[in-house]
Amino acid sequence: MSCTVVVGTQWGDEGKGKVIDLLAAEADVVVRFQGGGNAGHTVHVGDEKYVMHLVPCGILHPGRVNVIGNGVVVDPVDLVAEIDGLEKRGISVAGRLFISEIAHVTLPYHRRMDEAREALRGEGKIGTTHRGIGPTYSDKFGRVGIRMADLLDEDLFTAKVRKNLEEKNTFFRSYFGVPEVTEREVLDPYRKYMPRLKDMIVDTIPLLGKSLADGRRMLLEGAQGSMLDVDFGTYPYVTASNPTAGGACTGSGVPPTAIDSVIGVIKAYITRVGAGPFPTELPAEEEERLRLRGREYGATTGRPRRCGWFDAVVARRAAAVNGLTSLAVTKLDVLDQLDRIPVCVAYEYRGARLTEFPPRTEMAAECRPVYEEMPGWKTDTTGARRYEDLPAGARAYLKRLEELTGTRIGIVSVGPRRDETIRISG
Repeated sequence: MSCTVVVGTQWGDEGKGKVIDLLAAEADVVVRFQGGGNAGHTVHVGDEKYVMHLVPCGILHPGRVNVIGNGVVVDPVDLVAEIDGLEKRGISVAGRLFISEIAHVTLPYHRRMDEAREALRGEGKIGTTHRGIGPTYSDKFGRVGIRMADLLDEDLFTAKVRKNLEEKNTFFRSYFGVPEVTEREVLDPYRKYMPRLKDMIVDTIPLLGKSLADGRRMLLEGAQGSMLDVDFGTYPYVTASNPTAGGACTGSGVPPTAIDSVIGVIKAYITRVGAGPFPTELPAEEEERLRLRGREYGATTGRPRRCGWFDAVVARRAAAVNGLTSLAVTKLDVLDQLDRIPVCVAYEYRGARLTEFPPRTEMAAECRPVYEEMPGWKTDTTGARRYEDLPAGARAYLKRLEELTGTRIGIVSVGPRRDETIRISG
């Protein structure tokens, strides 16, 4: 591995945390390139469970350099809380975590705006985490955002906050009818967290450039999933950034020519949190059984995830958009006790058969899955450590996923722990 990108290939929650943690053991530098505190990467180390929101998963491996890239939106209050939590558990952060000085900052008025917009949408709400991610990106592209470097100058930061509050509070008061955000709500936490963060805020471009020039192995870590990409996902039921492989370059400053491989993390079935079309979503009772077996609850919000069978139409779209070189299949063990396992190979839309994901979300909402059934293996796979250890039915299932996606499988996860993993050479 020289420079590898890891992306989600569905609607997020594919188990990227475990895969990134596994690959971070082989890396020197780990970079988070997009998203914000709405992400939750869960990593199990022995009996310990860690949920990472902003800090790259490489922090759990001693000696690794970890970078929060310019494409991430950073809530400093949440970041300090996450750092405190890690340090209390004996994970050293000092000198190992760096934040891009041009990453944008999430502030209290972004959270207020997120909540107000969702409330106004009523039944048409997107299903955001209310953490201010979308409004922060809106300010970034509206060219009124505040960046991490601005926090290093209190007078400059205060002036920018004051100017932004004039506009935001007009909307809060006159349009949304919610309480205004005061300067004190923004500045008091700032004065508290800045001493903790100021030495971490650096120009990360030369840091990463030198790492590449020195031949250090780099891992670029995405959050969410390809179908939540603001361009390629089920718009408007998407996140506010680009979790696809292209976002790895724009969100880190690493040039495209440096990337050697793109690994797509894909669940052996599929889940989604929040609103939006979901063609293979199961009926309530069947969905609840799969949810309980897979422990499908959001790492950040605790919300129950919507569950469905594997969707090859979605997977093919992700393979095409990301240029996947291999797949990491997670939660294969969740399917261990099933007699038959449906796999969606196409959609039916108004009498027509679709093998590509429809360009309009309204079309996707009307699509019905066309299933192919695979026989289950009715055998516990959690003890498998080699591909040959898997039952024949599980190997046949994985082979079919390779055929349907046009992408080879390089990693198979059969449980949450680091050691519950199969590496497949090829």
